[in-house]
Parts: sequence; structure tokens; C-alpha cells
Amino acid sequence: QVQLVESGGGLVQAGGSLRLSCAASGRTFSNYAMGWFRQAPGKEREFVAVISKSGASTDYADSVKGRFTISRDNAKNTVYLQMNSLKPEDTAVYYCAADPIYSNCRRSPNYWGQGTQVTVSS
Repeated sequence: QVQLVESGGGLVQAGGSLRLSCAASGRTFSNYAMGWFRQAPGKEREFVAVISKSGASTDYADSVKGRFTISRDNAKNTVYLQMNSLKPEDTAVYYCAADPIYSNCRRSPNYWGQGTQVTVSS
């Protein structure tokens, strides 16, 4: 069992930046690919970004490419999502996720955090 706790959400103006963090506990962090998803009001949860166990491989949704960066610190058991040039359409609850398999982590990860709200005002 992996426990995930997100932090760093908040209210920001369009064009601004936020960095989300997700602290993991319960299992060896470096054994898991990590991902970020988001869910806007009235919409389904969608994939945002994923990073491999070592951090060598990453993948992003087209809507965030060039603006968001996923990274991890295996010594701190933490994954990050740096969000720049934020737009009102980025407003959503952002969820951290984990799965031992990279491809699963970007589609249907086994472990989820509770989410953190990001609101971008225009």
C-alpha cells in the first residue's frame, strides 16, 4: 500500500506559476512510476503527466506540454509538478498517482492521493 499526500494548490492569476508536491509513504518510492491527473468541475479525470521510477522518462498531455514539468526526488519520496503560464482552463483538482508499471501509471494507476485544488483566475 502506498499513501500519497498532495500539497501546493491554491489560487493564482492567469500567467502565474504553482508547484505541486506529492509526498509518498508506505512502500519503496523508487519502485513506483508517479503521475499527475486532474479533474475539472463537470468533467472526467484526465491524465496530466507521468515520470518513470528513475526519473529518466516523462510524458505529458498535449494541453500542458511546454508549460508543466514533472520531476521527482527519490531521496525525499516526493514527486513535483511545476506549472507555469497557467490558464483558467487549468483550474481543477489535481491528483497524484502511483503504479509499479509506467504504462499503467498514465492510464489507470493503482494508488491515488486525495487531491489538491488549483484555481486560475482570468
